[in-house]
Amino acid sequence: MNKPQYNNQIRAEEIRLVGEDGQQLGIFNLPEALAMSKEKGLDLIMVTDKAVPPICKIGDYGKYLYSLKKKERKNIAGSKHGETKNIRLSFNISDNDMLTRILATEKFLNKGDKINVELRLKGREKQLSNIGLEKIKKFIQLLGEKVEIKIEKEIKKEPKGLSVTILKK
Repeated sequence: MNKPQYNNQIRAEEIRLVGEDGQQLGIFNLPEALAMSKEKGLDLIMVTDKAVPPICKIGDYGKYLYSLKKKERKNIAGSKHGETKNIRLSFNISDNDMLTRILATEKFLNKGDKINVELRLKGREKQLSNIGLEKIKKFIQLLGEKVEIKIEKEIKKEPKGLSVTILKK
């Protein structure tokens, strides 16, 4: 995070001044604005230098930095969702195990995660990939009864088996 300039670090000749309550005070030259902030016992903080003239605010520099860090932490914490979770099915999966995987998938979907369902095929199972395809279709159908889903990537045959990517609508 770039720390904003304050008090004597500001180099602009004229600034647009905002009071501590957020009210626009107008355009002032820098020495006038610094005198006003010193009079109130506060700092002159540059909010943005992209505007012409730059926008500065009268306020406590420490509190302003704290609020910026707090916003940054909130943005980072909010961006965690949307991971890709893997659910692996086996060729000889029982119905009860399938339901267990569906419950886990349902939890992940409700959290906002993407699900990659894969069914690994080994040895002779590779010749029976149509049975594996039916297992994945059954999984999707049972999951669709519990949660509204959207298939992002269709069922795809890969060298090691079958896979499909699912999202919540």
